[in-house]
Amino acid sequence: MNQSYLKKLLSDLRKGKISEEKAFSSLRNFSYESLGFATIDHHRQVRQGFPEVILCQGKTEPQIAAIAKKIVGRGNTLLATRATKKQFQAVRKVVRNAHYHAEGRAITANEPAIPSAAKRKILIVTAGTSDIPVAEEAVVTALMMRQKVETLYDVGVAGIHRLLTQSDKLQSANVIIVVAGMDGALASVVGGLVRVPVIAVPTSIGYGASFGGIAPLLTMLNSCAAGITVVNIDNGFGAAFAASLIIHPD
Repeated sequence: MNQSYLKKLLSDLRKGKISEEKAFSSLRNFSYESLGFATIDHHRQVRQGFPEVILCQGKTEPQIAAIAKKIVGRGNTLLATRATKKQFQAVRKVVRNAHYHAEGRAITANEPAIPSAAKRKILIVTAGTSDIPVAEEAVVTALMMRQKVETLYDVGVAGIHRLLTQSDKLQSANVIIVVAGMDGALASVVGGLVRVPVIAVPTSIGYGASFGGIAPLLTMLNSCAAGITVVNIDNGFGAAFAASLIIHPD
């Protein structure tokens, strides 16, 4: 339930377009709603500015579909992460306008428009092509939070000239998300070139000694470049959410 819905509900009640009973019924589950297997936080849209997001990993198709139907039923945007095509097909049966973003493994519906006057933007950078799925999760999340997004892919330190020729993109960004596996060194390089916040996302891409993303995580945490913060391994969603709050905290 978002602020627009609440304002319209109160306006309709004041004008006599709906009864007190109907208004009360609409507000009965305003805070949360239990489905037995899940308790949906309907108040999150009002409290944080974005509705609850579904992590599809570990959930069944019927569970995801039921949660998605309730979220969309309140007039909210829908974002579900770590989703498979099969899970999307289950959601599509109850949310007809749902879309699947295969590269970012995300399901969306009721996508918001990006304000035409928006000037600030998020730049999402990857070290390699294999890091793109995590980056695309960040892209979808940022777009759902009404942010302008640019991408710069496959510019890792193994060919540092690829990054250095993109100085204009780096300098024009307001927040930069750096997605890197292997040695995770790209975040430090970018952090030393710009004067905006850099959010580093370690990925699980790499050979055995990367320990499933632990090696780049530690590299990023130990960065000597100022202004870098680090999210969890493969957490493109968390990085984009934080970046969006930095740009538009309201």
